[in-house]
Amino acid sequence: MSDFIDTLASVNDVVNDFVWTKVGVWLLIAVGLLMTVLTKCFQVSHLPHWFKKTIGNMFEKKVRSHTGEKASISQFQALCTALAATVGVGNIAGVAGAIVTGGPGAVFWMWVAAFLGMMTNYSENVLGIYYRRKNRAGEWSGGAMYYLQDGLGGKKGFKHIGRILAIIFAICAVLASFGIGNMGQVNKIVINFTSAFDIPALSEVVVFGEGDSAVTLYSIIIGAVLLILVGIVVIGGIKRIANVAEKIIPFMVIMYVLGALIVICVNITSVGKAFGAIFSMAFSSQAVWGGATGVALKQIITMGCKRGVFSNEAGLGSSVMVHSNSNVVEPVKQGLWGIFEVFADTIVICTMTALTILTSGVIDLETGVHTASSDATLVAESFNSVFTFGDFKLGQYFIAIAILLFAFTTVLGWSHYGTKAMEYLAGSKASVATTIYKVLFVIMVMFGATLTSSIAWDISDTFNGMMMLPNLIGVVALSPLVMKLTKNYVDRRIKKLDVPPMLSHFPDIQEMNARIIRETGEE
Repeated sequence: MSDFIDTLASVNDVVNDFVWTKVGVWLLIAVGLLMTVLTKCFQVSHLPHWFKKTIGNMFEKKVRSHTGEKASISQFQALCTALAATVGVGNIAGVAGAIVTGGPGAVFWMWVAAFLGMMTNYSENVLGIYYRRKNRAGEWSGGAMYYLQDGLGGKKGFKHIGRILAIIFAICAVLASFGIGNMGQVNKIVINFTSAFDIPALSEVVVFGEGDSAVTLYSIIIGAVLLILVGIVVIGGIKRIANVAEKIIPFMVIMYVLGALIVICVNITSVGKAFGAIFSMAFSSQAVWGGATGVALKQIITMGCKRGVFSNEAGLGSSVMVHSNSNVVEPVKQGLWGIFEVFADTIVICTMTALTILTSGVIDLETGVHTASSDATLVAESFNSVFTFGDFKLGQYFIAIAILLFAFTTVLGWSHYGTKAMEYLAGSKASVATTIYKVLFVIMVMFGATLTSSIAWDISDTFNGMMMLPNLIGVVALSPLVMKLTKNYVDRRIKKLDVPPMLSHFPDIQEMNARIIRETGEE
């Protein structure tokens, strides 16, 4: 069995390296650059507009108010649920891992990936709203599989190609949801929580396994609690997931950013040196960083971009599945939330994590030497450098709770992604299939709490990357449509020209949404 696992891991490493390192990262940058150019650098040229229409409207009733429409959620809930799936372990351990492996220069390339990813995420959400439709239960369904099927598949000679790519995307989304979206997150929760809040009476009781593979009673108890909580929320569907996300995410993001800002302010004299290291090491090989082997420039770029994508998921086509459940009727309006999502996730939260690490002194900016035992521990030590009172190290407890809440909401968000992908695959049998999927998804929580091998989520990481390839093909193929939708929106909403709105691929939904705009002025 061990030989089989080793062989499987080796094969997965080869595929993963190809999907992510040799193709994925560079394709993501290329598509992000393409959409930035085609939309005339919308994220910058219309920055005041999208900022005003997102965070500037955060407290407006039409943005925050819950909708009575079945399985439809508010724009703010859609954002929180999307952030719930993206703001996770990657924002803490992922950023630390990027710095440890690729040096401070990797942070610069995270910013580059985020800047370009804003328009990739924007394009996905615009297409998601434009091609969404109502399912048999009267709920909105949208995502990469639909714009691949109806958008790319609607082009002459591409009907079957569009359908095949849609199926591949949906299958990979389901498989990735079990690993990266579930077991990997739960495993991080258990490891960090049991380490920070150690209870010897539970952690020393080995239920099965031995050595590094030992599973303790503590892990099982934490897993059981998480299983119950995830089950209660997931079985309740998108509205319950959104209700939980809109309560946890804003609170945790604000608390985490405030905590990071305190650490940075205490070490304010080191901020200049931190930024200096980020920019100076972004374009040069670091001969001494990380040991004698050094860090090549290609590795710095790859690690930064890869971790940036892991964090904000721009280009994977995942968050569009929840954005499509928004009560918005204007495709571009939800696209603006996609820009803000990447901005909040990477430019704000990941930068806070990076500066916390680089200014606190827990890592040598010249050599990369540090004493942390893991990526997440590096961040905890950064917080401990300020939040330590005598022998009481508050920082590590704060990070453990942050990872708990971030990872827990990531599990909830990914459950919706997997559900919508399964709904697409099952077709007329969607009701039964999605119920079975949700039950399996909840059960997988316990596997995440008890599995000691990383092979399960290593493979799901590969499937995560394989979602990206068909999605980006769809975005590129439909880029002329994104340009038309963007121009239509700018002409009507910014230039105030009297032109007919472009709201949906389907005539009946187009007319319904146009009527809503005429009657209410809703965007």
